[in-house]
Amino acid sequence: MLRKLREKMKDKSKETAPPGKGEPPFAADGCIQKTPVSPPRLVFYTQLAHGSTTGRVENFSSIRELYTKIADVFAIAPSEILYCTLNTPKIDMEYLLGAYIGLEDFIFAHVKGIKKEVTVCKTEDSLGLTITDNGVGYALITRIKDGSVIDSVKTICVGDHIESINGENIVGWRHFAVVQKLKRLKKEETFTMRLIEPKKAFEVEPWSKPGKSLTRGIGTGKTTFRLRSAGPAFVEKLPSASQVKAIGKVDDFLEMYLGIRDSELATAIFEAGKDKYNSEEFSVALGKTFGDFEFPQEFVFEVWGAIADARRGCDNVDDPSLDK
Repeated sequence: MLRKLREKMKDKSKETAPPGKGEPPFAADGCIQKTPVSPPRLVFYTQLAHGSTTGRVENFSSIRELYTKIADVFAIAPSEILYCTLNTPKIDMEYLLGAYIGLEDFIFAHVKGIKKEVTVCKTEDSLGLTITDNGVGYALITRIKDGSVIDSVKTICVGDHIESINGENIVGWRHFAVVQKLKRLKKEETFTMRLIEPKKAFEVEPWSKPGKSLTRGIGTGKTTFRLRSAGPAFVEKLPSASQVKAIGKVDDFLEMYLGIRDSELATAIFEAGKDKYNSEEFSVALGKTFGDFEFPQEFVFEVWGAIADARRGCDNVDDPSLDK
């Protein structure tokens, strides 16, 4: 009698047990249902680079949303933010916010400062300018080559935002479109650019020892928050050391052949080639996904070589299918 009562109570507990207790819940097709796991709550600290109190931002899934969150904290318009640097308030494009944010990184927002208009004579075919964008349509000067045409105009500085060229507003343009417009200018042609430099303050020490950007050898195995200009952000581990090196090379090739730097684009290009068996397949994939860039064939070969080297580094063996 007592034994039958215990068995009845056991059967009853299985019927009423909540998910996670007793028998696992099953779907209609008989498969075990997975209990949803809430994503971790990510909170980042932020300041205005020229000086401010410290704020907190969370619940953003894109670069545009991050700028909006920062703007809300400091009661400014999102359009006032030119770009962000990680772990240093200085105008250092090596620490420009790109595809990744370390979970302990401190975010400094650089806002619009002085506007200036400059006139330049294109005395050489190359202006000596490297351009990126902030992920929401602002073209930024990231590097000026020593002795170049632009270097001779001392009012043009690294960190400046190019707002217009010859009176044409270029806000909203991608970096490669800005570079193409400058390349189309004829030699000996004089043109004007309207620039906005970031608001500056007295020199201050970095919040902490600056971290390393993806292209400067950041340690592997570290969890990071990956941002994209389009699509949701997500938490992931950084690529392996060989992959990090390859992505850095891709970014260098973007600067060499196109005059732009873009860690997010470099990462996307690398990922487009990870599962390809040869350079022909890779070239086709680039054309389908990044056709607007019109990559020269030399660029494709250089990048495929970097991807092949990374794959060999991961496998630590030579793969004869990886031709350059």
